[in-house]
Amino acid sequence: MLWSLLKILVFVAIIGLLALGAGYLLETSGGVMITVAGTEYTLGPLQSVIALGILIVGLWLFLKLLSLLIATWKFLNGDETALSRYFDRGREKRGYQALADGVLALASGEGRLAMTKAKKAEGLLDKPELTNVLLAQAADMAGDTKTAEATYKKLVTNDATRFVGVRGVMKQRLAEGDTATARKLAEKALALKPRHEETQDVLLTLQTQAEDWAGARNTLTAKLKSGSLPRDVYKRRDAVLALSEAKGILDEGASIQARERAIEANKLSPDLVPAAAMAARSYIEQGKPRYATRVLKKAWEVHPHPELAAAFAEIVPDETPDQRIKRFAALTKIQPQNPETRLLLTELHIVAEDFPEARRALGDLAEQAKDARSLTLMAAIERGEGASDAVVQGWLAKALSAPRGPQWVCDKCHHIHVAWAPTCASCGSFDTLTWMTPESPEIATATGVHMLPLIVGAIEDKQDNVPEVDEVDIVEGEVIPVDDSDPEASESEAPKPAQA
Repeated sequence: MLWSLLKILVFVAIIGLLALGAGYLLETSGGVMITVAGTEYTLGPLQSVIALGILIVGLWLFLKLLSLLIATWKFLNGDETALSRYFDRGREKRGYQALADGVLALASGEGRLAMTKAKKAEGLLDKPELTNVLLAQAADMAGDTKTAEATYKKLVTNDATRFVGVRGVMKQRLAEGDTATARKLAEKALALKPRHEETQDVLLTLQTQAEDWAGARNTLTAKLKSGSLPRDVYKRRDAVLALSEAKGILDEGASIQARERAIEANKLSPDLVPAAAMAARSYIEQGKPRYATRVLKKAWEVHPHPELAAAFAEIVPDETPDQRIKRFAALTKIQPQNPETRLLLTELHIVAEDFPEARRALGDLAEQAKDARSLTLMAAIERGEGASDAVVQGWLAKALSAPRGPQWVCDKCHHIHVAWAPTCASCGSFDTLTWMTPESPEIATATGVHMLPLIVGAIEDKQDNVPEVDEVDIVEGEVIPVDDSDPEASESEAPKPAQA
């Protein structure tokens, strides 16, 4: 608005100055005297200005005529394109101006205007490699997919613009959801420009989504060679791809190559928890428990994780609880203050029914790091030490509304996954899952804590109404009375914690 007002004020000022100047000329006496062939001509002030304008126009016409005569002379002397260049000079100038206007319109987000300028430039210039690129991108911006696709196909036929054409059609196929065709086009585009970073990323994403792990590893290597990927990130992602290739190694009939890829993934990135667990299971299947133990201990040093503990338990599946505690000391003595190590020790002692030791191992985790796992373990400890049902159910009620604790969370979209995967199930991003506590933890029920009085009250009412029963067990939502006269039944009905 201010700019428009300023332009109007400048225009009015110029008109006013011209009018003032014309008034001065009319009031000025004298003039310009010109002598031609002995004849004198006297021009007034206004006539002098008009004569000067005519002289300038005449000089311009003379120069244009002189240029035409020079072009004709060159043509007569064998330059066959001299006349065409002369007549095309103005046309070319207008064409480049239209092209420049189209580029500015495209940068401004005016797709339709850019298309109009591109078509005008196409008619004035013989430069399809320029005008077609502008027209295709302008049509894309304006939403004219037919024009855009037809123009991109024209670009594919030109060696200079083939990459732009392939890339443009690839993006259209992506927008349509045709990922299979887009992946083939991305491969062609990368073959034309192996160092193009955007194409590398698109192809890698499409290959991981299609579970083409071998192709993805080749693309990852191309990124490393082009310098667009640091070596440490390359090693980590190559390990993820090798791990993905090794899926199903424990299935019946799995090849030796699949087992080797699992071990390779662990060697590439020892801190990758799924790779360590899979490599350990591969060693267990091969009858090499010492190798499995070494792999899991090395991974536990970097990142204690429940999946590592589960794989460690599979090394000797038929041991007693006390034997398991002794063998697990190889893990639990590593990072003993880590919450995962303390939770693991708690579970092992609960299974061994050593509840005082389980309480010591758990420490203050149920108070400081309140999550469903630590609260449930606290409930099991209280139950094992003979606490009342009200106390046990109090801990379980707290667990209802507590966060689940660390989970596999996507760094980009924050989607929570039940198990690790190479790509995010929500946004499709590659290697973005991290074991962490979600920023906004899931709540199992918003009324869990408020239900505590109801739960405890229901238990007390049940006890009052059944005088012969001294104790009540709650197993999977059912209220089961236990008679003191049958201690064996009481022991058999009591739920035991799951084995680690």
